Amino acid sequence: MTYEPVIETHGLTKHYGSVEAVRELSLTVERRRITGFLGRNGAGKSTTIKMLLGMIRPTAGTGRVLGYDVADPAQSLEIRRRIAYVGEDKGLYGYMTVAELIRFTRAFYPDWRPEIEARLLKDYQLPLGRKVKAISKGMRTKLALLLALARRPELVILDEPSEGLDPVSIEELLQALQEVRDAGTSVFFSSHQLSEVERIADRVLMIDRGKLVMNTLLDDLLNNYRNITVESAAQGPMPTFDLAGVERIRVRGRQARVLASSNVEGIVAHARSFDAVVQVTPVNLRDVFLDIVRDVP
Repeated sequence: MTYEPVIETHGLTKHYGSVEAVRELSLTVERRRITGFLGRNGAGKSTTIKMLLGMIRPTAGTGRVLGYDVADPAQSLEIRRRIAYVGEDKGLYGYMTVAELIRFTRAFYPDWRPEIEARLLKDYQLPLGRKVKAISKGMRTKLALLLALARRPELVILDEPSEGLDPVSIEELLQALQEVRDAGTSVFFSSHQLSEVERIADRVLMIDRGKLVMNTLLDDLLNNYRNITVESAAQGPMPTFDLAGVERIRVRGRQARVLASSNVEGIVAHARSFDAVVQVTPVNLRDVFLDIVRDVP
């Protein structure tokens, strides 16, 4: 099945003086999918999201969201009209009550979904009469999610959406994101919580030091990626593994640890050709993340 893109970037780059926050980033986010955006602190995730929203201008390269140019001020305004964004700071009006902020936001969106508003009010147990500045960080996160998900957006972009939420609320969040995906809304979210991404993502994009280092369907990663441990008894240097499917290799003495995305049988056969003992094990998203971000030059 071919999925139409909702986000496309080509060579997207952002410099802050001599610091290269995002480096020649080329990626595609597909419509009607949940795409997880992973990386360490300082990897460039938030900078990328801010460029996509038109909040900061790229130094070089291009980006389009829903077909609109992120570097054009008028078009970036249209992007923000048609998507919903929940950032780390949540950006809520603290002087309003919860009920006032919901009414205020609802007035801007003719296709507001009152059934989602009602369900999330019940699920999140938001205190309608309290000032936004007086509610907890977790409650502010829930309120921001309600305002985003009830707008019927084409695309939802979330930056660390589960920050400040308790386990029950995180479960409600993940279910809500799956429901909006199933209803036709595309979801692009960054997270440090690999288990959350593994629960719901269709595709995983991984960034490190401003550069894209992985772009794969999550099912392909879980079904095809393998760790191959090679123990060599032969003297001399460890043979090379310049083979198709080798994503990363770490050599320590007489042991090599290979992360393979495909061609596992060929890699195993190569290792056994020099009388090595070989062990093949499946991986999870955490294994792959740690292998890749530790080794990026």
